[in-house]
Amino acid sequence: MRVDAFAIRLRPRGSFEAADLGVRLCQSAARSVFPCYLAVLFPVTALALACYEIAAWLPVVLLCWSKSWLDRTILFALSRAAFGQKSSPRDLWREQRQVLWSQLFLTLTLRRLSPWRSFTQPVYQLEGLQGTGLRARVRQIRRAYTRAGAGLSAAFGVAEAVLVLGLTSLIPWFALQGYTQNITTALVTQNGSRPLYLVMALAYAVTLGFLEPFYVASGFALYLNRRAELEAWDIEQEFRRAFGS
Repeated sequence: MRVDAFAIRLRPRGSFEAADLGVRLCQSAARSVFPCYLAVLFPVTALALACYEIAAWLPVVLLCWSKSWLDRTILFALSRAAFGQKSSPRDLWREQRQVLWSQLFLTLTLRRLSPWRSFTQPVYQLEGLQGTGLRARVRQIRRAYTRAGAGLSAAFGVAEAVLVLGLTSLIPWFALQGYTQNITTALVTQNGSRPLYLVMALAYAVTLGFLEPFYVASGFALYLNRRAELEAWDIEQEFRRAFGS
């Protein structure tokens, strides 16, 4: 890997600063990240909402459970953006076998439940390791940032819950005068529980569309920071740029 090809400046950073770098990377690469991500999120959301008639709570569960799979599209765009490359849904389509369908079972099961999901996902998706080598690599990458990775998931989980509740609460706020009480009562009663689930599913989909790329980007930046620590990427980057080799 040519570390001098990175579009970001590598240097030792604390966990909070590294996570902030991920947010900045996502902002700068938004025109690559969001089109790729939304091209997959929209069909998944439509499929989840189509399950509303089966069970009112099912759309939220399906959206929540598919996050680890959706994250792979975000990481695909971010990993290219880290080297200054732009991505489009067409690029994602060409790489769909590797990005979307590789490691599908583990992505939707064990790795979905990992509290370090955004931090360790680059190891699974980008390094191409298998078996004991993969497990050893994950342990090595995670060792110094166990709390930071779990804290990142917890922080974005809280932000996600706040945004979903905030979006759901907009319905009575924007109701016509005199109807606010009726709408609120209908949503919280047993008869109104099914519409409430639908509203929450829509709010959750909007929240995922906005927030999830920043979560993945923060974990990716933590991963890059850990790699820089382990392999002295920052020093190598400076030498290569200084001497042009």
